[in-house]
Amino acid sequence: MNNDRPLPIKEDSRIPKYQQIVNSIIDLISRGELRMDDKIPSINALSERYDLSRDTVEKAYNILKSRKVITSVKGKGFYVTRTKLISKVNILFLVNKLSSYKMRIYNAFVQRIAAHGHVDLYIYHCDEGLFLNLLAKSSQVYDYYIVMPHFKTPALRHVSATEEVLRAIDAIPKNKLIMMDNNLIQLGGEYAEVYQDFEMDIYAALKKGESKIRKYQKLILVYPERAVYPYPKRILHGFRRFCVEADMPFEVIDEIYEDTILRRGDLFITIEEADLVNLVKQIRDKEMALGEDVGVISYNDTPLKDLLGITVVSTDFDAMGRTAADMILNKKTERVKNPFRLIERESL
Repeated sequence: MNNDRPLPIKEDSRIPKYQQIVNSIIDLISRGELRMDDKIPSINALSERYDLSRDTVEKAYNILKSRKVITSVKGKGFYVTRTKLISKVNILFLVNKLSSYKMRIYNAFVQRIAAHGHVDLYIYHCDEGLFLNLLAKSSQVYDYYIVMPHFKTPALRHVSATEEVLRAIDAIPKNKLIMMDNNLIQLGGEYAEVYQDFEMDIYAALKKGESKIRKYQKLILVYPERAVYPYPKRILHGFRRFCVEADMPFEVIDEIYEDTILRRGDLFITIEEADLVNLVKQIRDKEMALGEDVGVISYNDTPLKDLLGITVVSTDFDAMGRTAADMILNKKTERVKNPFRLIERESL
């Protein structure tokens, strides 16, 4: 960077000075005045020229390094290393677990954003400490933060967020925040959101299929009470609400055991894939007819369930990803409930 070229650092601006440095260097690159491998001033040189603290300049350079716009070469200084991201928005995508469902959301999002954004994906495994660490490292680095808030207690119970997580998320500027999947009603302010209503979604889906569900004598929800990646209790609440209002006998069990008792007239609702596989195998081993003797509804749709004729209650994962991307592309701040439906197949 030509040392005679001034950076527009404004004393009276409400934009922090470190952010002014970031914006100025990005602007120089976007205008072609800084190119790949061009050297920029050292931290000391820039701080002395503009009477800034060394920490301010260092923070700006760390943000640029995090975005891979510049790099430091030991003993030589700082150089421009990437220009293709400058015209894009930089997005941090925080997902609680690596599953086929979450990846469908992510892939739909990336396909919709296409060339308009650069997306970094991180998996925090429902772990509070890992999530907070990832968020702290990325503070002020990204243009948008997409968060799927699902956490677990030491007893492996689901919790939407802890107090520390809420404080960390609340510190993200609301115009940069998109909450996804889980509705954090405790979070204040105006921010974008694409969410599931776990209780009302399953309740409404079962209501839609009530005429066929009533041919069964008992409903059994297989709800994993303690799982590595726990599920919202609101699923359980919605199921119970339907059964009570429909006046149908029901039971909640935590898994499909190898010798689970199956009776004709049972309708099982499974959440985890392993339970679905184990259940279908036992139905076949006992020479019962799926969808006639024993019914099965699975939570979350997949192509394989479609192929096998398994009825599902499921959100539209692709729609969730596309909606979040559209909010960024169209600069919208709105709260959208994602579509959820019952898809009837042979197992009901």
